[in-house]
Amino acid sequence: MSAIVLPLLPVLGAGLLIALRGRPRALGPVAVAVLAATVAVGVWAALTEPSAALRWSPAIELRLAVEGFGRVMVVLVPLIATPIVAYAAATETDGRPRLLALMVAFVGAMLVLVAAADFLTLLIAWELVGALSWALIGHGWRDPENGRSATRAFLTTRLGDLGLYVAAGATFAASGSFAFGAIGGVGSPAREMIAAGVLLAAAAKSAQVPFAPWLFAAMAGPTPVSALLHSATLVASGAYLLIRLEPSLATVSWFLPAVALVGIVTAISGGIVATLQTHAKRALAASTSAQYGLMFAAVGAGFPAAAGAQLVAHAAFKSLLFLGAGVAIHARGTADIGRLRLGRAVPRIALLSAVGALALAAVPPLGGAWSKEQVLAGAMDASGWFGAAVLVAGFLSALYAARYQVLAYGRAAEGPGTDDPNPIRRPGRVETGSMAALATLTLALSLLWMPGAGRIVEEAAGGRLPESAPWEIVATLAVLAAAFGVAWWLHHSGRLLRLGLRPAVQAAAGNWLGLPVAVSMLVERPVIVLSGWLRVIDERVIDAGVRRAAWVASVISGLFSRRVELSIDGLVHLVGAVTLSSAAGSRLADDAGVDAAVEATGRGIGLLGHQSRRLQTGQSHQYFVILGAGLAVMAAVLAIYR
Repeated sequence: MSAIVLPLLPVLGAGLLIALRGRPRALGPVAVAVLAATVAVGVWAALTEPSAALRWSPAIELRLAVEGFGRVMVVLVPLIATPIVAYAAATETDGRPRLLALMVAFVGAMLVLVAAADFLTLLIAWELVGALSWALIGHGWRDPENGRSATRAFLTTRLGDLGLYVAAGATFAASGSFAFGAIGGVGSPAREMIAAGVLLAAAAKSAQVPFAPWLFAAMAGPTPVSALLHSATLVASGAYLLIRLEPSLATVSWFLPAVALVGIVTAISGGIVATLQTHAKRALAASTSAQYGLMFAAVGAGFPAAAGAQLVAHAAFKSLLFLGAGVAIHARGTADIGRLRLGRAVPRIALLSAVGALALAAVPPLGGAWSKEQVLAGAMDASGWFGAAVLVAGFLSALYAARYQVLAYGRAAEGPGTDDPNPIRRPGRVETGSMAALATLTLALSLLWMPGAGRIVEEAAGGRLPESAPWEIVATLAVLAAAFGVAWWLHHSGRLLRLGLRPAVQAAAGNWLGLPVAVSMLVERPVIVLSGWLRVIDERVIDAGVRRAAWVASVISGLFSRRVELSIDGLVHLVGAVTLSSAAGSRLADDAGVDAAVEATGRGIGLLGHQSRRLQTGQSHQYFVILGAGLAVMAAVLAIYR
């Protein structure tokens, strides 16, 4: 059994779901069964490390290989997707067959991505993941705004994808191969180009600054889609790529510091945005950017194994939180976090959501706390200032996690919506079961605190973990207590929702601190203005020149045409006239001469024949006379010409 079976199974399952679109009750069980089978195949692949290759030409080979951190991802991707797809089957009724088929196919594309062993295979999977995410975000296509949001998210990530093309081209040009293993033999400046391209593609896909705002556009998709994209698939692609290629690119002097800078800036700015947001899903989306920023920071510090641990923990608790947000939004009919407060209405869901929020806040002994401790240790190993910045990001993580949980599932009253007369839609068993499965996985990751777990993580991720100092744990707990204290004070002072800010100011700051406005002013508008000027130049200069050249050519053509008519055409007409006159003369000579002579000869021959026929009388004495006369004539002729 080769590695091709791993992505092929969900792709075939997607086709089966389309075929079963007329049997709606079978869709959910079939989708879950396909993904459960994919988890089993993923476990087999992680243990056996299979590979498969397709040789396109002597220089081009497409190759899949389950190796390195990819061994973890081939299990994690379908494992996280299974309860999410079950939730989608139970809650989404509009276009359910299409949605489930797209989600299952998306898992297949992601499995190709994490198993790709060369840039060409990676690019194919990268584009498939982007295209399918566009279809998933724009699932509710009847609303034009959803289509625009899907297009914005797609184009933003596509801009970063150009970096991956540059990296692939530089690798092939320098080594004659697209294989990841060829990067080690590439020298400068090709390796710098590869590093720059990989960083650009990873930052765009993982919603790092300045690409982070596209995650808000992605919130147009259904809640299960948001949970799938933000946990172990689309947004995880960039972080996974850095974890996968860090050993090959670490020798580029500026690469790791640049990755660390992008990550820590996003971790802090994303934390601020998540704290300011009043839209439930957007608050979680901003926290996603911030958490992937911590993964970038770990890679930049030189510890991709720590980033891998954070990726796994984040996939579990973030998918749990998104499903919880979906339950809250469906229950209240609004995504305004200030109007939720569902703690008393759905206590079980509130408890499950609390597990995810505590993991997001990095409360020990949850696995999210262990992975963040590794990120902090790696940052401290690189620089004290870098470690302090990670502590700031950790403070914000705990603050926005506590704020989200209290506002979404708290019991106390604050702001509008406390006495909402609308009935609350309570979740079904499948929704609760899906969240319970993810909460169980989140809790199970607490085993990372057990002795010896670090060695298992290092072996699974294919890298080393940093050495943690005891004071770092104390600092983490102090930061955690401070964040919870601030959240408690804001809550009891009635400022947890608005933070003491005016709504307009909060809305502007919560929209990525004005980054979209800055991008619009510094990039979009200048490009549009430049396009307008280029259009004017094209019409008034280039097109005018073309039109003037056409006019000159027309005038020259007219003059040339007249001269041709007076010279060449005149000669042609003269030759034609002479030819016609000669033909007429020839016709007259033929009629009066040749034809007349032929006709006269014919008449003469006919006359002679008629006269000679009169000699045929049948009397022998007349024949003898004629014979004698002939002999006499012959004798006379012979006598004359002798």
